[in-house]
Amino acid sequence: MSAYKAPLDDIRFALFDVLDAETAFQQMGFSDATRDILDAVLEEGARFCETVLAPLNAVGDQQGCTFDKDSGQVTTPAGFSQAYAQYVEGGWPGLVSPTDFGGQGLPHAAGVPMKEMIDAANLSWGNFPLLSHGATEALLQHGEDWQKQAFLGPLVEGRWTGTMCLTEPHCGTDLGLLKTRAEPQADGSYRITGTKIFITAGEHDMTANIVHLVLARLPDAPAGSKGISLFVVPKVKVDREGNMGEANAVRCGSLEHKMGIHGSATCVMNFDGAEGYLVGQPNKGLMGMFTMMNTARLAVGLQGLGLSDRALQNALRYSRERLQMRALSGAKFPDKAADPIIVHPDVRRMLLTCKALVEGGRVMGYHGALLVDEAHHGADEAARKRADELVGFMTPIVKACLTEWGVECTYNALQCFGGHGYIAEHGMEQLARDARITTLYEGTTGIQALDLLGRKVMQLQGAGLKVMLEMIAGFCEAHADDAALAPFVAELMQKAAQWQQLTLSIGKRAAANPDEVGAAAYDYLMYSGYVALAYWWARSVAAAEASSQPQAFKDDKRETARFYFARILPRTAAHASAIESGLAGLPDLPLE
Repeated sequence: MSAYKAPLDDIRFALFDVLDAETAFQQMGFSDATRDILDAVLEEGARFCETVLAPLNAVGDQQGCTFDKDSGQVTTPAGFSQAYAQYVEGGWPGLVSPTDFGGQGLPHAAGVPMKEMIDAANLSWGNFPLLSHGATEALLQHGEDWQKQAFLGPLVEGRWTGTMCLTEPHCGTDLGLLKTRAEPQADGSYRITGTKIFITAGEHDMTANIVHLVLARLPDAPAGSKGISLFVVPKVKVDREGNMGEANAVRCGSLEHKMGIHGSATCVMNFDGAEGYLVGQPNKGLMGMFTMMNTARLAVGLQGLGLSDRALQNALRYSRERLQMRALSGAKFPDKAADPIIVHPDVRRMLLTCKALVEGGRVMGYHGALLVDEAHHGADEAARKRADELVGFMTPIVKACLTEWGVECTYNALQCFGGHGYIAEHGMEQLARDARITTLYEGTTGIQALDLLGRKVMQLQGAGLKVMLEMIAGFCEAHADDAALAPFVAELMQKAAQWQQLTLSIGKRAAANPDEVGAAAYDYLMYSGYVALAYWWARSVAAAEASSQPQAFKDDKRETARFYFARILPRTAAHASAIESGLAGLPDLPLE
């Protein structure tokens, strides 16, 4: 079985040394988000994840959720509901929610380390409370006052959980094709009818109610995505005073049988004239749904990060213990029958790849969360606008890259175990299976790539990219004379210039043929991710040198950054070459 220990030292380094989050929180008006408070949150969160959630990870994989087709009820794996009760008792659901509705009012970025630890400890369990935060945000921003009063308290306290109901059997990414109907009633409610699939935590035994946010069409809705409205549809009816009534006409029809995350209930949900209420304006439902989706996309990126870290921890332990052969340069442990495999260069390559992607990715992911806070609570309108542009640009990068790297890291970690990694008892194959879904749900990597290049760069004229390039230029200028950072700064400047040049080149080709965007999108996304990570590694080295961290810690950051720049950043050359090949690099073969 794989083990998990929360990496609190590196979490603190990312949050406080690199990002200086405590200062940022104070400037945004979060007076309670002090270092002492946040340290206490981290310590208690680590204890809960290590001792309560992590031991249930294998249990959830082995048992899975069970479905009673007669009642439509879903039973979670042994220990899951008890762990959720402890989670609620500890006040964790409301950590970053408004105090007006029972939350603790901490900034969004203060809750991100807890999210990472939950996902590393038990990804399947973490999916049950995952979308409650998105539902809360959607209702806060788009709901009527009575909806906020009726639904937000129970959601924030964790007594109810939320879902996001978009996908239908015939309709995934192209929401304009959805068929679920909403019929208006005389009392101001609506009757929702249709089937939604792939609904995470659509049914379970953890809470008394489940709040579904559902996309549906009104009778007079225009065709396509311009005719989609958003509705709140509780499992148990809720009146305008927040009182629960009788069971609503919504029922789980089945559970999906999946490659991984077996302990997470992935449901087919049937709405048969279920009572619901319009959220926001008619035919403007995508605004509310994107509020949920953007939050969820950053959260899924953290899932990839958490799984990568757990995989690395176990691969490191095994590589230090497993004895096989002698180092090519001579025995390193002559008193033992063989050397531990960590002395072998290829094993070190795999471990260092994971380490570089995890530690750099942690800073990049946490920064995305900090931008969310700044976009809402920045000192002035200009600061809020700048943060909003950058978080919009970085969200598809964080989601796609941290999850793609999650697949890579769990693969490399399993590979360190050799054949033993393929055997279930070590728990590595579960991490690899669980990681695969993260590149798919909340928008596949291809969808993130189109969002980045097609919308955030082409349609929005690269507003967020400009902010990112300004950040890189500012950093490089500030450290131009820093000998310790010279190798990193020179390379970073060159990559930033190439990033800009590639963007202009794609734009020029796309003006003649829009398909050039689709041809370049994936490679542009990955190129962007690797350059962004290079920036955060250079920032990490600078932060470590300026900190009071032990010299060994500083050396560790510098050497890992050197590995990243020497062995991983060169991947950008392949992506740049693919981008420049353009649409011509995709042969126009007949469909057959």
